[in-house]
Amino acid sequence: MQRFSDSIPALASVPHADPLLSLLLLVVVAALASWLTQRVLLRIVRGLVRASPMHWDDALLARGVLSRLAHVVPALVISFGIAAVPDLPEAVVLVVRNVARAYVILTVALSLGNLFNALGDLYARNAERARTRPIKGYLQVAKLVVFLLAAVLAIAALIDRSPLILLSGLGAMTAVLLLVFKDTILSLVASVQLASNDMLRVGDWIEMPELGADGDVIDIALNTVKVQNWDKTVTTIPTYRLISDSFKNWRGMSEAGGRRIKRPLLIDQSSVRFLEPGERDALRRIALIDEYLDAKRRELEEWNAKLEAAGKDPVNTRRVTNLGTFRAYVAAYLRAHPQIRQDMTLMVRQLQPDAHGIPLEVYCFTATTAWAEYEGIQADIFDHLLAVLPEFGLRLFQSPSGADVAGGLARLERRPDAAEAAP
Repeated sequence: MQRFSDSIPALASVPHADPLLSLLLLVVVAALASWLTQRVLLRIVRGLVRASPMHWDDALLARGVLSRLAHVVPALVISFGIAAVPDLPEAVVLVVRNVARAYVILTVALSLGNLFNALGDLYARNAERARTRPIKGYLQVAKLVVFLLAAVLAIAALIDRSPLILLSGLGAMTAVLLLVFKDTILSLVASVQLASNDMLRVGDWIEMPELGADGDVIDIALNTVKVQNWDKTVTTIPTYRLISDSFKNWRGMSEAGGRRIKRPLLIDQSSVRFLEPGERDALRRIALIDEYLDAKRRELEEWNAKLEAAGKDPVNTRRVTNLGTFRAYVAAYLRAHPQIRQDMTLMVRQLQPDAHGIPLEVYCFTATTAWAEYEGIQADIFDHLLAVLPEFGLRLFQSPSGADVAGGLARLERRPDAAEAAP
């Protein structure tokens, strides 16, 4: 750079005129380069991007990749132009140049981080693919690597040393780094396993009671998985906990298209008895079990006829019970129900009796997985079964309540009066 004192004689007597004016000129050139880059070049690029039919350039523009890179231009001007300023101490030139280079490195790293964000946006436009194979965790790992390398290069630029010296020093700090980034390393491995085994997707309903999670997965990141519970709270789960601990994923239920009903009716054991022939014939008016009763009658008549022919005692004969008939009715009712899947497991089974009666369990699948519809179907089924139960001479078991105790005491109090009133 030519000396200003040579071109302007009036400045010859001003001390330090050359370096001051040269620095001023360098700042003006850097500001002009910044203005041209951000105000002119970026506007032209934005216009071309808006006119372009492609979408990837829109993502780059929206995430600020180009605007971040524009800050590199004035820093490069200062980095290369500072050496041309005359009469500056070597130490000042070295510091300014190294700071400018470190700024360039960090700016490029931030721009690459924005680039990874733009790639994530482009990938998320395919909603189904992004839901089944999320890459947010991988992008975060890539950004972490870029920022670590940028930090090493920036420090090397500031101290004017080779980055290999710093990297060789990092080898001795491996144990410390592993301790500091333990959760990140575990989460990275867990993210790979979750993605490769298709264990978790955005939108899956998962349950993890030990962490208070019961709801839909709304975000899968490198270190955390966010679950929005049914009460609209959000539970944040460390990603590696989904590998080290167990969790329930309801995706299979959603994909199968049927949700299970598994609920027992507790039958009072004292109400179970044999049906008399007249009662059995009266139940034939129920269309769902008339064929069952006819088939059962023929089967029992053949069995009992063989016993009579063999001279066996009548106690060995078989008879129809009200509980068995009700069980057949429930099975036929479910098979005729339009909102019950007939291609999935459907049965009515009797479980082991206990102090609460005989559990008669309904096991079937609804034709919908929507929560509200499922609860409505289940409620309608059991409403009907509870209402029709007395038709078979059966009672539900129910623990005595305060009203039952009060009614019993009232009957005991009235009993002596009734005995005195009797003739």
